[in-house]
Amino acid sequence: MTEPAPVVAITGGGTGIGAAAAERFAREGWRVAVVGRRPALLDAVAARTGALPVTADAADPRQAAGAIATILEAYGRLDAVVANAGGHGFATLEATTDEDWAASLRGNLDSAFVFLRAAVEPLRRARGSVVVVSSLAGLAAGPSTLGYTTAKHALIGLTRSIARDYGNDGVRANAICPGWVRTPMADAEMDEFAAAAGLPDRATAYRTVTADVPLARPAEPAEIADVIHFLASPASSYITGAVLPVDGGADSVDLPTTAFARAGM
Repeated sequence: MTEPAPVVAITGGGTGIGAAAAERFAREGWRVAVVGRRPALLDAVAARTGALPVTADAADPRQAAGAIATILEAYGRLDAVVANAGGHGFATLEATTDEDWAASLRGNLDSAFVFLRAAVEPLRRARGSVVVVSSLAGLAAGPSTLGYTTAKHALIGLTRSIARDYGNDGVRANAICPGWVRTPMADAEMDEFAAAAGLPDRATAYRTVTADVPLARPAEPAEIADVIHFLASPASSYITGAVLPVDGGADSVDLPTTAFARAGM
């Protein structure tokens, strides 16, 4: 009897990295469920990939449990979860209200914690894999990103705790930390940055923010999706608890020496 194709659930699956991951897994023959709060975006990804669209807030315990039940009813198993939902939290400490703080943690951290908690039993049965999408902001702080940076750091702790607690069950958990990626969220940030810096367009803004990155460019969502697929697949069977920057080398740069590079030294 032929082994059934593996199943992956991707939160934040309607756009950006999540949508690119759905396309990558579908090309590899996985059965895909895309989970998110905006059904029109999920339906568009489903039309391109054959994925199952599941409208749910990953941070809501009842909706997360319902999403897992829907996926199991449709596919009978769950082999991997990509915890990709995120956003919110772009302000300094004094400018962050209680409501802003709660939204930052809910959108970035709770969305992973709650959904993965709902998924842990089928992942155990499948000896499955978790890929958490953190950020370069999970390793270092940018300006005016208090809530986002705090939550993305916490996602790394969540990943390592899952790896530690469920490794004996065969469940692996790894985190990736993307740098700048051409997504709708990043495009909006580039438009805002271009306007504030007096730059002519979005492309110039991307070139400016990646000027000190060794590869000197942003990533495409498909490049991040390739790494996600690798970490979810049996090709990475002895990798767990890892935190992998996918940032064009940004995290390897010694910031105080960038002035020397600009001077041609």
